[in-house]
Order: sequence, then C-alpha cells, then structure tokens
Amino acid sequence: MATPRPNPGILDIAPYGPGESGKSASGRQIKLSSNETPLGPSAAAVGAYQSIAGTLERYPDGQATALRNAIAEVHGLEADRIVCGAGSDELLNLLAQAYVSEGDEGILTEHGFLVYPIAILTNGGTPVVASERDLVTDVDAILAKVSKKTRIVFLANPNNPTGTFIADEEVRRLRAGLREDILLVLDGAYAEYVHETGYCAGERLVAETDNTVMTRTFSKIYGLAALRIGWAYCPPAIADVLNRIRGPFNLSAQAIAAGVAAIRDRDHTEKAVAHNDHWLLWLTDELQGLGLRVTPSVANFLLVHFDGLALTAAQADDALKARGIYLRRVASYNLPNALRMTVGTDQENHEVVAALKEVLNSGASTSRADRDEAAAE
Repeated sequence: MATPRPNPGILDIAPYGPGESGKSASGRQIKLSSNETPLGPSAAAVGAYQSIAGTLERYPDGQATALRNAIAEVHGLEADRIVCGAGSDELLNLLAQAYVSEGDEGILTEHGFLVYPIAILTNGGTPVVASERDLVTDVDAILAKVSKKTRIVFLANPNNPTGTFIADEEVRRLRAGLREDILLVLDGAYAEYVHETGYCAGERLVAETDNTVMTRTFSKIYGLAALRIGWAYCPPAIADVLNRIRGPFNLSAQAIAAGVAAIRDRDHTEKAVAHNDHWLLWLTDELQGLGLRVTPSVANFLLVHFDGLALTAAQADDALKARGIYLRRVASYNLPNALRMTVGTDQENHEVVAALKEVLNSGASTSRADRDEAAAE
C-alpha cells in the first residue's frame, strides 16, 4: 500500500535531543542539563503571564508589537527590524527556509548548536562543518569552507556547548570575508551573560550591513523557556521576508506579556548576571581542583572534560544520574568525553561538586583495585 513519503533527506536527520531530567531513588532531582536560569523568571513576568487568564478567547497581537517595542527600548534598536518567534529555534529554521534550497550549503562550526544542521538539512541543503581551534570559532577555517554553493553561515557567539566566544573584530572579519549574497546568522542566546572586552552580540553589524541577522532568546537569562520566545534583529528586507513566512500568531498573548515584563525588569536581570558571575568562577575553581579540565566559559554553563581520568564522561554521567543529578552529555556535539553543566543554585552547585568528588574517588578506587587484581593474576 502506498503511503505519504517525506521529502528526500528528512529521515536522515537526527532528531534534536533535549537535556534529560529525573529523580534518584531518594527523590533528589537536580537538573543542570538545559542551561536554564536558577533564579527563574521575574515576579513581574509571572504576574504579566497570569494577567492574560481572563482573555484566553482572544487572539494575540500577530505582530507582537508591545514586545518588539520593549526589546527596541531596552537595547536601543529599531522596532521595525525586530521579528519575534516561538523561541530563537523557529527563527533559525525560518532563515534557513527562506535562504537555503536544494543543493545549497550552510556552514556551522565543529561544535555548533545542533539546530543548525537540522535547519539546513530540512530545506534540502548540505551542512558543511568548519573546524574550531581549541574549542573556539576559527574564522579562517569558516572562510576556507565557503564555496559557490554557500548560502548561509550560522555562528553561535558565545557558542553552546563550549561557552567560548570571539570578539567583534573577528566577527567583522568573517563578515568581510564572506560574499555579499551569503547570510551570516549570529546566535546570541547567551549574550546577556557576557561582559568581556571586545564582545558584541551583533546588533551593530546588523545595522551596518544588509546580510547579517542576530537572534536572541528569552529562554535563558529571563527564565521563560516554557513560553518559547525568541527574536531576531534584521536588515529591513530580511525582516520583511521572515514576516511573510512565519506563523500569523506565532507568539501567545501570555508570552508577549511576560516577555515585556521580563525584559523591563532590569533588577532581576542584573541579579541573574551577578549570580552567574560568582558561581561560574567558583565552579571552575572547584571542578579543576578535582582534576577535571574545564573550558573557560562566558555563558551560564561549563564544559567539563574527563580525559585522562579513571572514569569516562558517560560513566560519570550514569553515576550522577543515580544520585538524581542530571548534566548534559555532549557526544552528539563531537565531544564524547565531556559533560556540560549549567550553573545552578547555591545548593545545587555545592551538591554537584560534592557528588563529582565522590564519583571520581570511587572511580579511582575501582581502577586501583582492578590494577591490583590484574597484577595478582
């Protein structure tokens, strides 16, 4: 019997796997696998969300006008250039839908966000991977991968899952080295956490060029992951294209209201940044003290490596899960012996470090016992 058949290549796409969560036998549950903020959303955002309960029969504003105006006000941008989406994921996919066709190529970096190849493949394109240098974006490697078929370049800055970034001058060098008909997409999902000298999320480059887009999200520092709110800052022509193909009501009224309140609650955002600044350094020091290698991060997570240790990352992850602690395996990001850890609450951070110390000591003891047994034989 004949059945509907998906477009060529669709079944070759590996589905995106989100961070896991669960509980131990004792009921403990620490989820640090999805880079969610430990502070949660602001009280103002929760109140704004709840205020919509009495008007659920009404369609939301299809232009998300209040949210675009609030974003523009806070960031000093032009509201007409802002396009909102159901998470930045929707916008990344819409950009690929608009600018990638059968036979085209899209470039991403070696350890780039897994949504990029999915977006490229979904639209008949071929993902082309550029190597990184010490887990940092290599502009020259990206430029070396450009071909006549290249139509789009995705760059997460800071990158997930490495937590590394490149300075604005390097981003500009990349833009200058690309053909004018190649779209450069700067994914700034973690931009609010970064205050390193030389960093820029990309809004200035968008304002100066006709072929660069910056995407951002409310899922991380604003704590609104459940509501799926993203936005893109675009040249006018690209904003027009996205508005033609996005869903007419792609943001709910609750999402719009909560987003407006969240981005205007500067006190809450500043507390989230301060919390992350403190615990990112503390976790880095503590984990390195356990003999783990940690990639320097400017985001709200750390990439922790298990090379040269008695336990592999997978074994450590299994041992942590048994204790109700969930980090993120990153083998699908070509990092088979590392785990990504989100910065958690004060208590969660202490508990994870203590659990990792216990797990590593247990692994070292087991390894010594195995060696002794082998020697005895």
